[in-house]
Amino acid sequence: MKKIILLCLAMLSLVASAQTITGKYEIPKVPEWAKNAVFYQIYPQTFCDSDGDGIGDLKGIISKLDYVKSLGVDAIWFNPFFDSPFMDAGYDIRDYYKIAPRYGTNDDARRLFEEVHKRGMHVIFDYVISYTSIDNPWFVESQKQKKNKYSNYYIWTETNWVDPPREFAGQFIKGYGRRNGQFMRNFYWCQPALNFGFSNPDPDQPWQLPTNHPDVLAMREDLKNVLRFWMDMGADGFRADMAGALVKTRRVRGNEQFFNTNENETKLFWREIRQLLEKEYPEGFMVAEWSYPADALDDCFHVDFFHWFNGYNDLFQKESWRILNGVSEGHSYFDAEGKGDITAFLKSYMDQYEKTVGKGYISLPLGNHDNARLGNHRTDKELEIIYAFGFTMPGVPFLYYGNEIGMKQLPNDWPQVEGAYQPRNGARTPMQWNSGKNLGFSTGDASSLYLPVDPSPDAPNVATQEKDPNSLLNKTRRLIALHHSEPALANYAEFVPVYPSADAGKPSPSIYPFVYARAAGKDVVLVMLNPRAEASDATFPINVKFKKTRLLAGDRFPMEHNKKTGNMTIHMPATSYAIVKLL
Repeated sequence: MKKIILLCLAMLSLVASAQTITGKYEIPKVPEWAKNAVFYQIYPQTFCDSDGDGIGDLKGIISKLDYVKSLGVDAIWFNPFFDSPFMDAGYDIRDYYKIAPRYGTNDDARRLFEEVHKRGMHVIFDYVISYTSIDNPWFVESQKQKKNKYSNYYIWTETNWVDPPREFAGQFIKGYGRRNGQFMRNFYWCQPALNFGFSNPDPDQPWQLPTNHPDVLAMREDLKNVLRFWMDMGADGFRADMAGALVKTRRVRGNEQFFNTNENETKLFWREIRQLLEKEYPEGFMVAEWSYPADALDDCFHVDFFHWFNGYNDLFQKESWRILNGVSEGHSYFDAEGKGDITAFLKSYMDQYEKTVGKGYISLPLGNHDNARLGNHRTDKELEIIYAFGFTMPGVPFLYYGNEIGMKQLPNDWPQVEGAYQPRNGARTPMQWNSGKNLGFSTGDASSLYLPVDPSPDAPNVATQEKDPNSLLNKTRRLIALHHSEPALANYAEFVPVYPSADAGKPSPSIYPFVYARAAGKDVVLVMLNPRAEASDATFPINVKFKKTRLLAGDRFPMEHNKKTGNMTIHMPATSYAIVKLL
């Protein structure tokens, strides 16, 4: 009965109009090396500790580059490694031009970039420019009462005694420093907002400077020089933290009252940065944490993360106990219980995908430092299905360190470290290299570690999985290799949801499996995903001619193609997937 109901739902979802596989695609204008790149994200604090002080460092990362290369990735994104008081894990930057001593020196960074390049990989750094640390020399000078070069580098009100406008309620810090004024924060109180100006400054509020104010333009030039410094050091590009939170506005949009940003004015700045790279560093690559691709890819960035967008949580972390901020509720689609809704994701994703095809890439990250570990209450098989999804969807895959071996989300009651707070710290624990002391992360005492390692006796580790050809690590490697070897799986190849269709209309919860086609010219690949712990059937149209199929990865199961109708019917076992080429 369940199969009959599911089949009826499938047919209803396809009545609206089935998507058509054309084989046509457009490659965005990106550096050659990045056209089909896969990225690996490294959190410096917890990747590898070379000196036994309990904190990861650049020399430790260098010692593990052969491993990173063995994954088959093309580039590495490093979370901030700059000098910092570390009230927000290094995102609160004290000195843009200096490596934090706990990680090493600028010479170590130069060597790191060189060693990455020797292995045929590229590197991008975290470009954090919407705010700094309160200890940054620019801010130290700005908080002085006497006017100086840096007085307007940050947003300060005229006085400490008048409340700021209602639309900025809660964003100003009173009583700090010797300046008679309040400064605007961007995230934590200790992260003063850099002043990119106001798109519509209130004439009755002289502290709201226009975007073309000389001091605003001077601050922007200093930030461009920071970019040049690290690009000259050997970086190949950057990921822009909170990329959309630059130019401020008095307008409140929906419930987005925290940053109060003006997207159009902010885009003008990023277009300047794009032009700078194209002129001075033509192979430079720009990645945004904007989560609105239609804006971020509008002649600004090459890639935008989708992870703060409606629909992303529906994939992996819809449950309130799984999402890190604990404010969501519902069911993840990629979960064994099989109660998720893929149509919610498809609705928002396809809207952005269709608006940005050929303009740039959307990234659906496979975890990161701000999201719960994907291994949170999931088996290796369930993770393999998620990775099959991640490495076969269009856009640029980003794989968070440790997810390739199935590292787990650790307890919420662990120590709160450097602004992580519950439960983000559980996703930032040390990389698990072997079964030895501190799981191979550090030779130091356990009490000195940045965060404790997984205490479980069966904690996954690299050394053990290296020996097993069927380990999650080796299956992840094969999926990355497949991503690179199949033209139809390239970042830019065509994407067509076929079950349920992208235009299914009303949300249809609990439709399994999820099936889509990727195509590049005559190359067509079908991806079929059934993460739930129950068998699932589906019938869908295939509008291309083929004689046979070849299984590229995953599980074998019955597939029937009706040549007269063009429909294909599949019978997928519980918790299964298949990546199939049509020949």
